[in-house]
Amino acid sequence: MKPFVVFVLGGPGAGKGTQCERIVQKYGYTHLSAGDLLRDERKKPDSQYGELIESYIRDGRIVPVEITISLLQRAMEQTMALDGNKHKFLIDGFPRNEDNLQGWERTMNGKADVSFVLFFDCDNETCIERCLERGKSSGRSDDNRESLEKRIQTYLQSTRPIIDLYEKTGKVKKVDASKSVDEVFTKVQDIFDREG
Repeated sequence: MKPFVVFVLGGPGAGKGTQCERIVQKYGYTHLSAGDLLRDERKKPDSQYGELIESYIRDGRIVPVEITISLLQRAMEQTMALDGNKHKFLIDGFPRNEDNLQGWERTMNGKADVSFVLFFDCDNETCIERCLERGKSSGRSDDNRESLEKRIQTYLQSTRPIIDLYEKTGKVKKVDASKSVDEVFTKVQDIFDREG
């Protein structure tokens, strides 16, 4: 069985991870965060990509697509190998740009079905405040104002056009992510109850 994929996009701090946790609990998806996979990979002492990933993340730049897709593909394959019923995936924070999208289509075409894009729409200042708050306890090297401003610029220049592209195909399900966690999840449930 091919993986059934929902791309989860939104600016840094839009609540992607928080909402994905709830979707996993209620709908049985497996949550794959492109960022978490990259952060985990860079910590592995034997990783051939560790230092490269670290420099990209620290500078708020997008990691080369081949690395990200190989990590996503490996994670999906491992999950499905462990449990054949686990074929529904939330891929959070990907595709982040045109290169990511083309890389996905090149590598995963026919190997995974993208159902829709769940887009958490949130204003930049709310996103920054949430990340700064998270940064107090997350230990993430990119939860500081300087990195965040770079990340938001990257998001606006690179990821928003991808969302716009998917919007033209009718695949975007947009949620106002500036609301409370519970209010946002109510809207998310409406979408998943309809879409799967």
